[in-house]
Amino acid sequence: MFKKQGVLFLMGLLFLIFGVQSAPASSLDETAVRLGPCPTSPNCVSSLADDPGQRIDPFPLSGPPAETLAGLARAIGTFPRTAIVFHGEGYLKAEFRTRLGFVDDLECLVDEDRGVVQVRSASRTGYWDLGVNRKRVEALRKAYSEMVEKK
Repeated sequence: MFKKQGVLFLMGLLFLIFGVQSAPASSLDETAVRLGPCPTSPNCVSSLADDPGQRIDPFPLSGPPAETLAGLARAIGTFPRTAIVFHGEGYLKAEFRTRLGFVDDLECLVDEDRGVVQVRSASRTGYWDLGVNRKRVEALRKAYSEMVEKK
């Protein structure tokens, strides 16, 4: 009886963490670049999210937009298992691989009207990310602000 409940609990937990394919991060569009919305699952954070549980503060512009994105790219490069997959005018996309091989996408989009860089970080697979995307964005915020302070 207890063994069966334990197996069911473990299967349910694994399903919550790894079992659902989330919507992929927005891709670069020729007409307009924008950050896609977070899925309803708790494996995404965005500075544009309406849901307070998924909302995270954007990065402030610390100079010209191109310079800010270049600084964010350098800060991203300090993280292990990370690759910048696109870095263009006003937009940056990076992939973070976990030790288990899962991929999370991070996108940064300059919002000059508000004087910030909007950010979105989401797991490609799984339902729940155990707060990893939020922690990563906050660690990136810290690494980036330390780089800016050293200037």
